[in-house]
Amino acid sequence: MRILGFDPGTATTGYGVIETVGSSMRLLDYGTIRTTAATPMPDRLVMICEAAGELIDSFSPEQIAVEKLYFNTNVTTGITVAQARGVLLLAAAQRHIEIGEYTPLQVKQAVVGYGKADKQQIQYMVSRILNMKETPRPDDAADALAIAVCHSHFYKTKALRGE
Repeated sequence: MRILGFDPGTATTGYGVIETVGSSMRLLDYGTIRTTAATPMPDRLVMICEAAGELIDSFSPEQIAVEKLYFNTNVTTGITVAQARGVLLLAAAQRHIEIGEYTPLQVKQAVVGYGKADKQQIQYMVSRILNMKETPRPDDAADALAIAVCHSHFYKTKALRGE
């Protein structure tokens, strides 16, 4: 199964594409979609949606995984991230692709086994799981790969339960 993971953001949206066969996972691609603060927000959202659509069309994923929104202390940032998340969900829904949504805690538990894991622990485990020679960078792309790995684990668990 091919999975496209997204870590939403308006300045930087991370993406990661993996393929699972049985219990093994293989890295296909990862990177970022970037927009500038000088670009009006509606245009930035169009850019994110179009770039996500191009990734979906290019890699033909069977599933898409997106990080769920959580609020720290900055509500304004949360709102803009929610807007980016919305256009990612739209790009997937327009193509009728099943979407999995995961909290940061779920991703950390699935990838590292510890819900309070830090970025370095997540990056290390992602690189080991996907047999990467180097640590995935930037953080947004590494997070998107972690989201895809998390989805793979959750999807396999659902399949084992017959859901």
